[in-house]
Amino acid sequence: MSEAPLPGGFVQHVVRVGATVRRPASAGTAFVGELLKLFEARGWPGAPRYLGIDEYGREMLTYLDGHVAWEREQPPAVYAAETLERVARLVRAFHDVTAGTGLAGAHEVVCHNDLAPRNTVYRPVGGTLRPVAFIDWDLAAPGARVHDVAHVCWQYIGLGPRVEDVADSARRLRLVADAYGLADRDGLIPAILWWQDRCRRGIEAAARAGDPAMVRLRDAGAVTEVRDAFAWVGAHRDVLARALR
Repeated sequence: MSEAPLPGGFVQHVVRVGATVRRPASAGTAFVGELLKLFEARGWPGAPRYLGIDEYGREMLTYLDGHVAWEREQPPAVYAAETLERVARLVRAFHDVTAGTGLAGAHEVVCHNDLAPRNTVYRPVGGTLRPVAFIDWDLAAPGARVHDVAHVCWQYIGLGPRVEDVADSARRLRLVADAYGLADRDGLIPAILWWQDRCRRGIEAAARAGDPAMVRLRDAGAVTEVRDAFAWVGAHRDVLARALR
């Protein structure tokens, strides 16, 4: 069958083949396969189904039809408050599925570790685009609930210099925490800063080591963008933290 490249694959070459997605296998392929099979067994519909390895050694996943928000400019519905609430509830749902399982091990849950609009499938719900599933689970690993919630706040709210209304972003932060039912709110702002610092350092280190994908990211301005976002959150952390109380 013919292969069609899927948009947004800045780091990996991902293609669609019929009703399936094929992506390069990685060190985490076995873990991700078990995770996706767990979701299928528990009836959670918010992720692709794992279909095994193809003849070229690539992961095979079901293709999820819908709108993937990989471009910077998106329809307003992608950023709506109702969308944020649905994202938070979707995250809570898969966290609860993984809690107490062998995949989570001694940790609270299994985290996606790259939750963002570009890794979200949106479909019309009542005539309006709403999130229904997450893709790109290749960074999934055991972790703490607050880590994924922090990544959601950073990426879906867009915490950084582009924010025009700090108070509105603070309200959205509270909305995500409330919709998820987050207990560890004191750790949320530090976790956002941790993610931003970790992301910047990771891109810089991998680019210095010659990783082509990270070199492209660095040269596209990702390091500067993440550094600026880190500085912005640090400068407004008191306002953001007060909204969580």
